[in-house]
Amino acid sequence: MTNLEGAPAEASDVRGRVAELHAIREQARRGPSERATEAQKAKGKLTARERIDLLLDEGSFNEVEPLRRHRATGFGLEAKKPYTDGVVTGWGTVHGRTVFVYAHDFRIFGGALGEAHATKIHKIMDMAISAGAPLVSLNDGAGARIQEGVSALAGYGGIFQRNTKASGVIPQISVMLGPCAGGAAYSPALTDFVFMVRETSQMFITGPDVVQAVTGEKVSQNGLGGADVHAETSGVCHFAYDDEETCLEEVRYLLSLLPQNNRENPPTVESDDPASRRGDSLLDLVPADGNRPYDMRKVIEEIVDDGEYLEVHERWATNIICAMTRLDGQVVGIIANQPQSLAGVLDIEASEKSARFIQMCDAFNIPLVTFLDVPGFLPGVDQEHGGIIRHGAKMLYAYCNATVPRISVILRKAYGGAYIVMDSQSIGADLTYAWPTNEIAVMGAEGAANVIFRRQIADADDPEAMRARMVKEYKSELMHPYYAAERGLVDDVIDPSETREVLIRSLAMLRDKHADLPSRKHGNPPQ
Repeated sequence: MTNLEGAPAEASDVRGRVAELHAIREQARRGPSERATEAQKAKGKLTARERIDLLLDEGSFNEVEPLRRHRATGFGLEAKKPYTDGVVTGWGTVHGRTVFVYAHDFRIFGGALGEAHATKIHKIMDMAISAGAPLVSLNDGAGARIQEGVSALAGYGGIFQRNTKASGVIPQISVMLGPCAGGAAYSPALTDFVFMVRETSQMFITGPDVVQAVTGEKVSQNGLGGADVHAETSGVCHFAYDDEETCLEEVRYLLSLLPQNNRENPPTVESDDPASRRGDSLLDLVPADGNRPYDMRKVIEEIVDDGEYLEVHERWATNIICAMTRLDGQVVGIIANQPQSLAGVLDIEASEKSARFIQMCDAFNIPLVTFLDVPGFLPGVDQEHGGIIRHGAKMLYAYCNATVPRISVILRKAYGGAYIVMDSQSIGADLTYAWPTNEIAVMGAEGAANVIFRRQIADADDPEAMRARMVKEYKSELMHPYYAAERGLVDDVIDPSETREVLIRSLAMLRDKHADLPSRKHGNPPQ
């Protein structure tokens, strides 16, 4: 029961007041108008409340401040004061566990952030941190509300400050379901995971018009900051999907693998996949010849529960795999070289990708399992000038700083500095296993022989025959599968088909691992 200006009408008794309340709530729930809803649908997008309904368990949503309105004046704002002020905030459950959420409502001021809008987001972020529960943002906004000036910019500052405060404390997930431009894009970048939907979501600091005006480059919104660009080229986006329904269902799946906060372990589930299941197909999946490629994903599928895993950054830095999965029902993070892409070498992007993933797993008590088949770091002028030293050090720092259980398995090649960086025993891996096909060395036998026996090869009557002989000698002396085990650098050489059982037993032993870092304010990781 409202008057024409949207203000509450007179109600003479309690029943009238309650009826008035329900009318106002219904108005807030419906949004500004059917026309605005139709415009949203015409873009192939759901409304904020439809998105929340897909994300949360049915009937679990509890809204906070649905009747909030802005207090701004000028530029016609005083005549437009819709309920919610363009953002729906609250909490509910996902698989029965509490999750906080805020969703921009593009139908109201284009989802633009003003003072009241920002205050609602600040409040729900503070509640999530206090309650120790994940925070999911459903982003579909046009940036700062220009009519409110600097107050809107200050609102973003408050969001960034809370993103940073919550980092490593509660899981933060950003779901991009529309435009996100300018400074607003920094909030998703501060969170743990970014999801995007193709065609309808874009992220960029400066839009196509500004880019063309300044640089002369002509580019579309999707070409500049669409889902595929950020999933394949920039690495800003962790997951990209074709539609909102699939995207939000995958957010729910990710949440099922994460703890509520950094004081809890990830949820364990009963597994029907026997812990003692052998993986005899592994004997054929990985060729003994170190120069032959294979798909590391098939190795992972054979080892983990029911062959199921969630790959993070699947299409960016494809020479390394980062995935979340379960072993005997326990969540683990997997880092693995991918011989099918750049032979599995480490480069700048692979180092950054894995370093952030390792830090996330360590923050949320997720054990790390590393599968090695790495020929080294990628050589080249571009890599050196691009800072492979400092970028590679990020991965090294992340491993050395991690206190969760850490197990590494050397499948085949493990050469040089890349072997050390990939969670070797020397940097703190709790357990290191190797398959009988392993080759742990400073470099490949051919390269090593060329360096060590350079003079003998040059002086020989048949240099090629001498080189082949020296390569064979180097392999037999320093690269046989048991060299590292004999020196205690590998805890055991295992039958590949028993890898699953060995990992599960090892993780069970390490489940209550406790490791303290030196007292400090914080480290200074390489940038």
